[in-house]
Amino acid sequence: MFHRQLQLSPHRSSFLFGARGTGKSTHLRRSLPESETHFVNLLEPDTEESLSRDPRLLEREVLALPTSVSTVVVDEVQKAPRLLDVVHNLIETHRVPQRFVLTGSSARKLRRGGANLLAGRASMRSLFPLVTGELGSDFDESIALRFGGLPTVWNAHSDADRIDYLRAYAQTYLREEIRLEQAVRRIEPFRRFLEVSAQSSGKVLNYASIARDVGGDPKTVEAWFGVLEDTLIGYHLDAYHSSVRKQLQKAPKFYLFDVGVARALGFMLNVTPHPGTAYFGELFEHLVIGEVRARNAYEERDWRLSYLLTKDGVEIDLVVQRPAQPLALIEIKSADLVRDDHATNLLRFADDFPDADLFLFSRDPRPKQLGRVRALPWRDGIQAI
Repeated sequence: MFHRQLQLSPHRSSFLFGARGTGKSTHLRRSLPESETHFVNLLEPDTEESLSRDPRLLEREVLALPTSVSTVVVDEVQKAPRLLDVVHNLIETHRVPQRFVLTGSSARKLRRGGANLLAGRASMRSLFPLVTGELGSDFDESIALRFGGLPTVWNAHSDADRIDYLRAYAQTYLREEIRLEQAVRRIEPFRRFLEVSAQSSGKVLNYASIARDVGGDPKTVEAWFGVLEDTLIGYHLDAYHSSVRKQLQKAPKFYLFDVGVARALGFMLNVTPHPGTAYFGELFEHLVIGEVRARNAYEERDWRLSYLLTKDGVEIDLVVQRPAQPLALIEIKSADLVRDDHATNLLRFADDFPDADLFLFSRDPRPKQLGRVRALPWRDGIQAI
């Protein structure tokens, strides 16, 4: 069992979004008192069918609950978006129960259908793959880089089980999130796109180049990336915009939400990443940025994350805009021994960002000071920012 860092308000309703397999339902069942919580599971076909046909059934069900029930959980609410109008009415008119928790593994139907998001009466929270603080002493960098952070991966008994699970996950995504939601017209070109998008994870997006690889057109490819984001399988990392004199790249990067899922979709699960290779470095960067993103959400830091890349190829992997704190420029290196030249890119931007904090995150266990650059073990570095 892993203690999740996500905390929901005990007095306010919440939307809890997260990709399939991140453990939303498990977390709620473990963290909410059983006697005070009523679960409505829309993954059960009969429940989904009856509530989709007559959403007012939920109102009658909730009003019949004993007064000891303070929380109603509606699991996978995107399967019946009209239930949100009923929830809104219960909150406004009946003021019972004390709160709703509405989970979802896809924002697509809610966003595209103009669903009632309770007019600000519910907090928006997200659950991510497991982070290092949740794994504690069980954290193993090798497992994280090969198989990602989904809870089932860390509960598995062998690497073979992890591979089987991640392959099945990739197929489940295609079958349930794409086919059932009718997010794309033709599944086979999209299947090829998924493989290419997995191989492109962490790279600057070039829709025209990807369209050539998958036999589509740039507009369709751009829409497909939107599908990945809507179904919480991926996220954009925008280019940083500033008054820096150097000409900057404007296109976003795109990351799949989990290293293991990215490797599954890219058919790379049987490829062992070796330290010192470019592939190992890409996975390490992916892992670190995912950890920063999750910590930002869990601790409600309101950081804005981006990257910086000049037209001549000088890149800063992560730029963190922190309220009331200096800008943080972060280079991520998978080396286990930091050298002076690892700080070269950061020092090139030192004059353009005289007040910024410059960080180098790596696998080197020894902290170092390289001019203005603080080189830290990556987990210590995340804590430092």
